[in-house]
Amino acid sequence: MIKIYDSLRGRKIHFKKKKGEKIGIYVCGPTVYERGHLGHGRSAIAFDIIRRFFIFMGYEVKYVFNYTDIDDKMIRRAKEEGISVKDLSKKIIDLYERDYLKLGILPPTHNPHATKYIQEMIDLIRELEKKGHTYTLKDGVYYDITSFENYGKLSHQKMEELNSGVRIEERKDKRNHQDFALWKFKKEGEPSWSSPWGEGRPGWHIECSAMSRTLLGESFDIHGGGLDLKFPHHECEIAQSEGVSGKAHVDYWMHNGYITVNKEKMSKSLKNFFTLEEIFKKYHPRVVRFFLMSSHYRSPIEFNENSLDQARKTLRHMDDFYLRNKNDGRDEDLIKSISKKMSQDFDVPGALYLLFEWMKSSPIKVRGTLNALNEIFNIFPVDFKPSREDLSLVKERERSRIQKNWKRSDEIRNQLMKRGIELEDSVNGTMVKPKL
Repeated sequence: MIKIYDSLRGRKIHFKKKKGEKIGIYVCGPTVYERGHLGHGRSAIAFDIIRRFFIFMGYEVKYVFNYTDIDDKMIRRAKEEGISVKDLSKKIIDLYERDYLKLGILPPTHNPHATKYIQEMIDLIRELEKKGHTYTLKDGVYYDITSFENYGKLSHQKMEELNSGVRIEERKDKRNHQDFALWKFKKEGEPSWSSPWGEGRPGWHIECSAMSRTLLGESFDIHGGGLDLKFPHHECEIAQSEGVSGKAHVDYWMHNGYITVNKEKMSKSLKNFFTLEEIFKKYHPRVVRFFLMSSHYRSPIEFNENSLDQARKTLRHMDDFYLRNKNDGRDEDLIKSISKKMSQDFDVPGALYLLFEWMKSSPIKVRGTLNALNEIFNIFPVDFKPSREDLSLVKERERSRIQKNWKRSDEIRNQLMKRGIELEDSVNGTMVKPKL
């Protein structure tokens, strides 16, 4: 029985669906105005493992991960670069997908872009209008949060105590300080679409409500994202979606924790901000994946190079163990124990502890066990197969070492490193393994 910590109810809840049933998961993706950072990688990996575990346990998963490709930040950045918002979007999404591929993220079932769902957003706003949730000002159509009785239930805030949150400006013409834009009227030089209220573009929050409703229905199983999206974004999604349907938007709300540097949230203003591209220059993406998955998804992760160095050392040990032990047997007891641990709100650290203890016992059944667990964690080098050319270079290097031609030996080692292969020399011969 899988238990999930639900952010709305503030406790672990039994997942009600049975193995073999279909489940829908929606995870909020990034606004694509610049390259992905470590926080984006953390969220993508956390929900990738959650998705993989559901599949491993026999569920059929429909997984939606969106890109916000129209936004104030995108418009400003496109102007700075002298390109269209559409061209900026394509450029940045390509970079995100390259980074996610390096991190071993499974491609989503659906990868919607907000600008392809404008009509669905307009339809949803019209429904909200008919139910009395909206009003119009000179710059756009707004959601009146007092029209939704339970606004604040996800962030556990009372109406009078609500903070303004990100992307909400203090204005005297709005009915309530926290009211948010559903449709923004066109400004000179901005992308726009036709609507019943005039030329304009959607607000941020309406995008996910419209895309999730279209792809997963009015109600679905799991909605995920970073903790920073809990308020106001997910709070506003609930108000929009439930304001129309009158029923629960999702069954379980899941939020991954922040990445911190010196105990402070990673942010540009503190100059402690790292892109995935920057990290990959020093650490292999598999190391980054292992580092980011080693803490529980709801816990903060303290980022520092010592932790990444330790992650590389541990992963190297795991690689060596995998490559040296080629027996294809499966230890079903270990797989069952790890599945049970993962069923408790996706306890990856607890599962890894069981795995490390098992590795210490020098089991006979190895490769098949790890291949099975790799379906959940995707950390073992199951696809590592040196080419004929690689192996030919290894043999040439062995001859060079016998001949004490150290210069050529070092040249070949460096050549193989560039091809993603490391060599480890010992009295038992040379071990060929993936570069970390």
